[in-house]
Amino acid sequence: MEFYATLSPGLEDVAVEEIKSFGANVVEAKQGKGRVFLSGNPRLIPLLNRYSRTLERLNILLLRDHAESLEDIYRSVKSLSFDFLKGKSFAVRSLRVGVHEFTSLDIARVSGQAVIDSFLETHRERLRVNLDDPDVIVRVELIDEDLFVGIDTTGDDAMHKRWWRVYNHPAHLNATIACAMIKLSKWKPEESLLDPMCGSGTIPIEAVLMAKNVPNRRNFAYQRFLELPEIEHETKDLKLRVYGIEKFRKHLEGAVENAKNAGVADAIEFSIGDATKLEGEYDVVVTNPPYGLRIHRKGAIEKLYREFAISAKKVMSKDSRLVVITSEYEVFRRVAEEAGFSFVHERFVKYGGLLTKIMIFTS
Repeated sequence: MEFYATLSPGLEDVAVEEIKSFGANVVEAKQGKGRVFLSGNPRLIPLLNRYSRTLERLNILLLRDHAESLEDIYRSVKSLSFDFLKGKSFAVRSLRVGVHEFTSLDIARVSGQAVIDSFLETHRERLRVNLDDPDVIVRVELIDEDLFVGIDTTGDDAMHKRWWRVYNHPAHLNATIACAMIKLSKWKPEESLLDPMCGSGTIPIEAVLMAKNVPNRRNFAYQRFLELPEIEHETKDLKLRVYGIEKFRKHLEGAVENAKNAGVADAIEFSIGDATKLEGEYDVVVTNPPYGLRIHRKGAIEKLYREFAISAKKVMSKDSRLVVITSEYEVFRRVAEEAGFSFVHERFVKYGGLLTKIMIFTS
């Protein structure tokens, strides 16, 4: 069976490594496009939806073709068999990336008609369309002139929509990006991990869920049209040293509620504190600091970054790693190196309409 997975652009190599760890064969990764093509048996559907940490969505690949026009898209989609939709409602969800003389809505319109026409010719029966709550979601994506058609096994809510989140920080980090940052830090469960600006707790919570192998506990689209045995791996009973520090009590209380909902509150030590006045000693620091978008003063962000870098350097041992995501990457790299950190790696990651960088340093 062939699939394609979607993820945050810039994290393809992290996703490839994770996908391979589940026994899948990686066919191609479109670097910078947030798409990985893979193959394997149907058990990958529950396995990746439940246990993947870095993917956004898993689609069964029906077709990959070249398309330059709406006519090309209609012809390609209509060529497919939609026998699997018999007795079910469907909707088309479309995506368009690149320069075209038509919109994503146009793609959805012609693709939906192509599905209906294909089924009508074969079965002399008109399919039911349900745009709000379909049994099956057909994904039609055009990236430049590369057309993908697939069946969405995840659903309208991408995998980063975690079941545990009951409190939303106004600038909370996408959970799949948080997991990618943790993976890039090469954190091991026997090491201590700190997020000194933890907000609603995404990084520490995801670190514990990952280490303990806790599945994503939510409903997925595949459960409405496929009969597949659910896969339950044993969770690991580990003693972890994971810490979250937050300056504002409202956000800290929200982080604690999120951790309770995730069932990991007993594995994380949350506390009120200031990232510029850290104490103790930590092996790995992973954080998503403010970007300055809401502060409106670049000087304030540079001051925060500098004071944080100086503070972090004091609590990190020789082999410690620091991983940060920010849109103010030039400022952060400069002040981190001034504080004595050694730069290791950086990469662009598209996140929430912003071009950010994940940066890795050693102390």
